[in-house]
Amino acid sequence: MSAWVLPDHIADVLPSEARHIEELRRGLLDTARGYGYELVMPPLLEYIDSLLTGTGEELDLQTCKLVDQLSGRTLGLRADTTQQVARIDAHLLNRSGLTRLCYCGPVIHARPDGPRSTREPLQFGAEIYGHSGLEADLESLLLALDCLRSAGVTQINVDLGDARIARSLLAGVMVEMDVLRQVHAALAVKDATELERLTRGFPQTSREGLMALLQLYGGIEVLDEAEKRLGGVAGVSKVLAHLRWLAERLDGVNLSFDLADLRGYAYYSGTRFAIYVPGASDALVRGGRYDEVGAVFGRNRPAAGFSLDLKQLVAVVPERPLKAAIRAPWLDDAHATAAVAALRRQGETVVCVLPGHESQVDEFHCDRELVQVGDQWVVKAL
Repeated sequence: MSAWVLPDHIADVLPSEARHIEELRRGLLDTARGYGYELVMPPLLEYIDSLLTGTGEELDLQTCKLVDQLSGRTLGLRADTTQQVARIDAHLLNRSGLTRLCYCGPVIHARPDGPRSTREPLQFGAEIYGHSGLEADLESLLLALDCLRSAGVTQINVDLGDARIARSLLAGVMVEMDVLRQVHAALAVKDATELERLTRGFPQTSREGLMALLQLYGGIEVLDEAEKRLGGVAGVSKVLAHLRWLAERLDGVNLSFDLADLRGYAYYSGTRFAIYVPGASDALVRGGRYDEVGAVFGRNRPAAGFSLDLKQLVAVVPERPLKAAIRAPWLDDAHATAAVAALRRQGETVVCVLPGHESQVDEFHCDRELVQVGDQWVVKAL
């Protein structure tokens, strides 16, 4: 095998796409900062017992592990950053009030999520800790939408649900954890046959309610239908009212509901949302409320947030044109060097043409040229 061949689902990012991703990254971080979110940079790897504390089996299987040559302990390459940010909030910042944090960095997956997925997503996310009210859920949603709009996304489809509905239906049902995982999986893919088999021994109310969830997806009318079919289950009416409250405050998006979608159930403790855009095969953004994410670190704070993969985002947004640049001759001349330096300080891109490369392809779309007129260096249009 050639030494330059990369592992499956791992790829280099070449200049044009890398530039676009970096511009998107800066835009997303600026948008989050506009909401008052502070940037944190968790490490790419840490001890596995800290990295996976309290997470589900799925994240464990997605985490690449290695042995630390200094301590002999097992390390993990993070497959998701949410748990690390919860650790930072709980142990390093330890604030009593609200904490808003954002991040952007690579994560590593042991296996791809799909046939065309990368195993090295560039994950951007934002988390708000310390507020249990719906205002935090709404802020997370609005920030996610503003991030997409800042990237140039115009057609946005938001799908809402809530993990508490299924939890209410499963309250008091005594089953093994493996069966519970299979129930969640059957709900997520709407497999009625499998769900019927798994719930055969469940109490009638739970079984009928879970089967009803398979049909509870669509527009705002889903909430009315859910009230009719599940309103008698403790806590469900309040959850449906919360979803309606959020829906009334979302403008400029196509809105749908899927009360059986429990992907990421190991995290979510309340409202969850998925955002779909044309050109993406799966949800571009996933988020919601996960109040229990910090419990394993000894600080069970209310939490809400979202994350997305910039490599997935860059594939579905319009390509941004290159900023026009200035071509300059390479000269061992103090005046020419000073002129180039002054232009760069002004924010201009100045490409010096090295000797013997005058006819090479212009990768920076230079539309101007630095030329000498008398004893002055001036910029002229090409």
